[in-house]
Amino acid sequence: MRIGELARDAGVTPKAVRYYESLGLLAPERLANGYRDYDRHAVRVVREVRRLISLGIPAERTRPFLDCLADGGEVDDCPSSLAGYREAIADLEVRIRDLTERRDALARRLREAACRRPPESDPVTVERRHEEPAMDDYYTLPLDLPVPGDDGAADHLPGRALPDLWLMSTAQEIVGLDALGPGRTVLYVYPLTRRPEEDIPEGWNAIPGARGCTVQACDFRDHHDELRAAGADRVFGLSSQDTDYQRELAGRLRLPFAMLSDPRLRLAEALDLPTFEARGQTLYKRLTLVIRDGMIEHCFYPVFPPDRHAAQVLRWLADHPVAAPVS
Repeated sequence: MRIGELARDAGVTPKAVRYYESLGLLAPERLANGYRDYDRHAVRVVREVRRLISLGIPAERTRPFLDCLADGGEVDDCPSSLAGYREAIADLEVRIRDLTERRDALARRLREAACRRPPESDPVTVERRHEEPAMDDYYTLPLDLPVPGDDGAADHLPGRALPDLWLMSTAQEIVGLDALGPGRTVLYVYPLTRRPEEDIPEGWNAIPGARGCTVQACDFRDHHDELRAAGADRVFGLSSQDTDYQRELAGRLRLPFAMLSDPRLRLAEALDLPTFEARGQTLYKRLTLVIRDGMIEHCFYPVFPPDRHAAQVLRWLADHPVAAPVS
């Protein structure tokens, strides 16, 4: 058969056939007029070469497999074929390790870059305050975010006792909400955060109070020492995300406080906390509890804007100091 017929039957191009021939994988007869003449065995050879290439074995390393076909056997019948498979697997493992290392290095750089906020005095930062931020900018809130309204869903919380509920923290401790200890605890509840390599959920910005969990965490981080000095003995964040997810956030943002995981929304059930639905998930609405001696002393709800909320809590603590015990 002519080269065009072989290429058609084997599912390749004539150029590929000529390349295989240049590697010595095909040896056609030459007709008196100089044209190449291929037999039906050549079709099987080309098909096997194509299959091996699809598995990641270069054409120039298929000779041991094709030798197994010389006597009409199968391509996998020879010890040399098995050795070829092992060699190809070893090569792939090296490439996988290399690609994994590159991916991990890129992910590290992405995380490091994501948690570096430009200085507030930076001219570029000041200028960008007047621009609409990119969707993947976790540290600048869009200018037109809808403001959540007060629907009264948290009016019943002041004066309520914390339930007997134990939650895992990113500090690898189990924290009992009814056993936080004496003094004040600031517990801010948020919907969810996304890792830098993940996209913000579609429509997220349109949900009042949804956007801004990362900047809120940064805000509490940046005011943590001031909150402690103003009388907050403990600060926690809480969401329904799992601990591993929260631990990545805490490490990336270098949070000085622990996050609590409540994947079953048990605190919402116990205290009738406000929630909302998004993309098939039930998530916490953003609120902050000031807890004193096991009781809810104050509740911030709704919370907006989230990137300046820690300062609001700080002002409340300063305006409501705990009286020193009478000796």
